[in-house]
Amino acid sequence: MSEAARLMDRMYRHQRHIYDASRKFYLLGRDGMVADLRPPAGGSVLEIGCGTGRNLVRIARTYPDARCFGLDVSAEMLDTAARATARAGFAHRIRLARGDATAFDPAALFGEAEFDRIVISYALSMIPPWRAVLAEAAGHLGPGGALHVVDFGDQGGLPRPARWLLNRWLAGFDVTPRQGLAEALGEVARPPRRRARIAQRFRGYAVHGVIERDRGPI
Repeated sequence: MSEAARLMDRMYRHQRHIYDASRKFYLLGRDGMVADLRPPAGGSVLEIGCGTGRNLVRIARTYPDARCFGLDVSAEMLDTAARATARAGFAHRIRLARGDATAFDPAALFGEAEFDRIVISYALSMIPPWRAVLAEAAGHLGPGGALHVVDFGDQGGLPRPARWLLNRWLAGFDVTPRQGLAEALGEVARPPRRRARIAQRFRGYAVHGVIERDRGPI
């Protein structure tokens, strides 16, 4: 087990039980991202850093014919996600696997080489090599696929005291907003047949970025 996996397991061994209740007030933009996914009929959706499975359950409910997959490095979180998906009645539709977001083989883990939609929701701010995660995720998009990312933004429109309080609070959970996230999304979209849509939400509190792959070969 990697050091990152051990760290996440230690952090969430107890937090996972109250994670969704405590985070719903400040992980803004997740539901809007889910509404924007619109996978094709029978399409595949992978969430990287799926945590408690909260987003996967919402995706499965919103898109009844989607095939859903979740990847996380923490065994503790995956245990919680498995329980959540089972309670929601989606254990047969949501497959979970443990893996490193910076380098994983989806064919070995899920039997899927590519995905129609990939989601990363408030995970990059907890992964030090976050740029590597973006590049890895984009590389697993199928033709016509899209990578959707929502995470903390540059907070440029927030009052300075609010920014200070927010970042002090987040630091207590080993969360670091990625100041260059919007620019990094644009860089990942530079290869031929990719393009990016990036929007600042809630006065810069959050960034919602989408990297789309054209249907032709890259």
